[in-house]
Formats: sequence, structure tokens, C-alpha cells
Amino acid sequence: MKTLFPSLLLLCWLLSPCLGNAQTKPAPTYGNNAKTGRYFATNGIKLYYEIYGQGQPLLLIHGNGGSIRDYRYQIPYFSKYYKVIAVDSRSQGKSVDTSSVLNYEMMADDFAALLSHLKIDSAYVIGWSDGGINGLLLAIRHPEKVKKLAVTGANLHPDTSVISPDGTGMITTELARLKAGPQDAATRNTIKLLHMMEVEPHISHSDLHSIHCPVLVMGGDFDVIRPSHTLEIFENIQ
Repeated sequence: MKTLFPSLLLLCWLLSPCLGNAQTKPAPTYGNNAKTGRYFATNGIKLYYEIYGQGQPLLLIHGNGGSIRDYRYQIPYFSKYYKVIAVDSRSQGKSVDTSSVLNYEMMADDFAALLSHLKIDSAYVIGWSDGGINGLLLAIRHPEKVKKLAVTGANLHPDTSVISPDGTGMITTELARLKAGPQDAATRNTIKLLHMMEVEPHISHSDLHSIHCPVLVMGGDFDVIRPSHTLEIFENIQ
């Protein structure tokens, strides 16, 4: 079912660029908060997360190469109304994963396991870019865990019919540069993340048809994801 998310969620998405410029400098501890930060062992890694506020649970999922800190302007707002669960996806932020294998399905399973660990039957979920992909897969693979979903900048597959030439070119160029130079652990991890974007995801229309929670699908006019593809996602969620 496609529907509008609660108005405060939509409002926060619309205002987030303004909030980032207008409000006072946020607390620098988001993403590195010793008071609220915790690790959860799951699927061979330790997943780092932080919890703020009280109320209905709201899971925030960041984009590729990001971290909890990417939501530093949204967490203070949402935590007034929700129990915010901000997570560093595996291989990103403080969630270290040294294996060479990485895919979106693994991350979706991580989030489902974390919600179960926290004894949360279902949650509101917001994800942008890779976080949007993860949100869709969470609703597909673990439908009982998603009460309502908002995604922006998500894609179903990684080819040029979906991603602008600038977007695919950026990934290809950066991968070639990193592979040509010295490769420490951080560089190898970045290569792993970029390679995942280069070859994944692979979400079918029939997968989207299995999503039955309310979903808000968003996209930017000048995003690397083509607007027509965002519309395709929208049209294939019943």
C-alpha cells in the first residue's frame, strides 16, 4: 500500500537541508556516543547502534559509505516523538566487517536481527540511497519488522537505465583509482562498498509486489537515480 507517512516525517525530510544550515552546530557525539552507543553481535559482525528518545520505534538507515552521523540533524527532531534507533550499517561507521563479501541482503538481515534483539516487533523505517535499498529489502525479507517505510534515492538494479552516467562514471573512476594505489584496510573496505554499488542490488517487480506496509517513495530531481526509476519503484508497490 502506498501512502503518505505521518506529516512530521515528511516535514523533516523536506526541511533537512535547511535544518543543516540554519540550526546551531549539533552535538558531535552522534555516531560516537559512549553513553548511548551499543554493539550487537549478529551474522558474524558487531553492529553499532545508538538509541535516542521514547515512543514508537523508528529505524534510520544511512547511505553507502555513511554512518549514524549522517542523521545528526534529524535525530534531535525525531527523538522528540519516537524511539530513534540509528545504526551503522555493516562495513561502515563503527560496524566493522573484515570479510570480503558484502551485499544488501546481509544488511537487511542485520537490521531485522537488531530489532529482534531490542524486542521490537515492528518499526517505522527511513532509509536514503543504500539505506533506501536496505529498507525495501527489510520490508521484502522481513515484512513483520516494518510498520511503515520511507525511502529516497533507492534503486532496484545498478545499470545505466537506472543510474545517470555521472553516477556510474563516478563509481567506475573511483574504483579504478583505489585499485591502482596502495591498499590498506580502509581502502579495501571502500573498494568493497563501491563494488557492491557497481553490481547490486537485484530487486524484481515481484519482490516489490510482496511489500504490503505503507510506503512513501521519494527521489530528488537531480539525484543520480533517474526520476523515472523512482516512479517505477512507486508503481510496483501495491
